[in-house]
Amino acid sequence: MAAAAPDAANADAAPLPPPSSAAQHLYAAAKNDILQVRSLLKSGRTQSSVGSGFLIGTSNLVVTNYHVVSQFALDPDTYVGEWVDTGGQRGNVELLAVDVLHDLAVLRVSRNGTGFFKMPDQLARLTQGQYLYSMGNPLDLGFAISEGAYNGVITRSFYDQLMFTGPINSGMSGGPSVTGDGSVAGVNVSKRLDGELVSFLVPARYAQDLLKKVEAQAKAPTDFTAVVAGQLLAHQTAMVNQLLSSPLSLKPMGPYQVPVRESEQMRCWGRSNVKADKPFTVDDASCAMESAIFVSGSLQTGQIAIRHQFLRSAGLDKLRFAQLASASFKNEHFGSNKDARLTGPNCTEDFVKNKDLPLRAVLCVRAYRKFAGLYDFALLTASTDQGLMSLQSRIDARGVSYENGLRLARVFLDSLSHAPAPAAAPAAAAAKKGGAK
Repeated sequence: MAAAAPDAANADAAPLPPPSSAAQHLYAAAKNDILQVRSLLKSGRTQSSVGSGFLIGTSNLVVTNYHVVSQFALDPDTYVGEWVDTGGQRGNVELLAVDVLHDLAVLRVSRNGTGFFKMPDQLARLTQGQYLYSMGNPLDLGFAISEGAYNGVITRSFYDQLMFTGPINSGMSGGPSVTGDGSVAGVNVSKRLDGELVSFLVPARYAQDLLKKVEAQAKAPTDFTAVVAGQLLAHQTAMVNQLLSSPLSLKPMGPYQVPVRESEQMRCWGRSNVKADKPFTVDDASCAMESAIFVSGSLQTGQIAIRHQFLRSAGLDKLRFAQLASASFKNEHFGSNKDARLTGPNCTEDFVKNKDLPLRAVLCVRAYRKFAGLYDFALLTASTDQGLMSLQSRIDARGVSYENGLRLARVFLDSLSHAPAPAAAPAAAAAKKGGAK
């Protein structure tokens, strides 16, 4: 997300402002139930990543972010989890449940909470502008509290997040954000790297749901990779069904019309390189989901992107323009055979005719090595009907089932076409009708 991204990397190292008296009072009451959650290499127990968490009620259950625990969730042979409290006590953690779609996890530790952080059936109701207080361990410098304001629900991500206008620095992920009376409003998760004090919280209701699942399960899963895979498969089904719940919008580009999708989760942008000294012109239109699902430090998935490029020239001959268009087509990248996360791209190329539009098409598929049933699909097409024009279109679907990848590719391919001919003006139509007599 140059939208929201987990704050474990590239975070702003600016110090938090001094807390108000209200914040100091809250922190004094809550500090015994705030923990630092660390991911350690088993060999040598050296620190690999750091986040925060908080004890629920008087239990030994801790809520944190999935991305804080992702290393020992997916690779328990290499990593182990550890907790440290504000008094310096520490111990190992037991992972009980994860919710990769909402970036949450529940741990069990060898100490109990004092009862400050509660997750009641009736959660706090929030109003725009009310103060919230986020707690955690920023930049591994020590436990701290930051103040900000609640500014509504963000709907641009596939799953709801709360907008917190306040600082959340690296290391505060997984910590609690509470109201003035100490009610849990959300869990610190991320911030905009291109903005000032624009941060995000996971709504408390999702943590509440995960705690209920922990309460109902007889024992913790032994293979969290399979759990994550199942959740990602559920996400891709919802994502593709939502995208295709209505026909894709069709936009004109020169003599063609191209499919796009504009929604709360997907934004579209356009640009052109029009310059007097250029012998050709390129118009770009691209649409992409503004959020993705964090799986690991090297993998984010569950995302769809569409791109169209319309090339045309009045200053080149057909041969030189064909070379330009072909070079642009061949310049596309579909991934490496050396990627540890996915297999190398398996591509098929063919010349097809869609309705009245002849196309050169390349379909590439890559399988996820650790998550059975998930694939990345890329479909690239280029029109072949014009000598001095070329429409090149691409759709990328990351983290989808094989069936849904083919389904998306088919709908996209079928939606590319020539633009309909403009309707004749009334006078011209009447003249033509008269001439027919």
